[in-house]
Amino acid sequence: MERFRMELESLSKNEEFARVVVTVFMSRLDPTLEELDDIKTAVSEAVTNAVIHGYRGQEGKIYLSATAWEKERLFSVTVRDEGVGIRDVEQAMEPMFTTCPEDGRSGMGFSFMEAFMDRVEVVSAPGKGTSVTMK
Repeated sequence: MERFRMELESLSKNEEFARVVVTVFMSRLDPTLEELDDIKTAVSEAVTNAVIHGYRGQEGKIYLSATAWEKERLFSVTVRDEGVGIRDVEQAMEPMFTTCPEDGRSGMGFSFMEAFMDRVEVVSAPGKGTSVTMK
């Protein structure tokens, strides 16, 4: 098992950086191009959610961690913020639900994460931030 952790500023431009770092780390599992694309999309959505919904454009930190189990070819990535949190996680994970309709947000972030990953776990509470773990 191998792990990495990093801390990013909650800036939109760090979404691309996060997905590249995660896919490079995942490459040790010799993934298919489709698996790499799936991970990139899911990480992009999670980081974007942290920037837009977690911190609402304010300064903050995004914590990214990943674990790779080479023998089992398993991979897990967690995107965590210390932002505003989610009052109702179940509602937030419904397709088309968004807290920012005025910004033209589609409300499909969690749906994309669930479509591209085998498992998505969201832990959040108002005022305590959000942690999204994808496997």
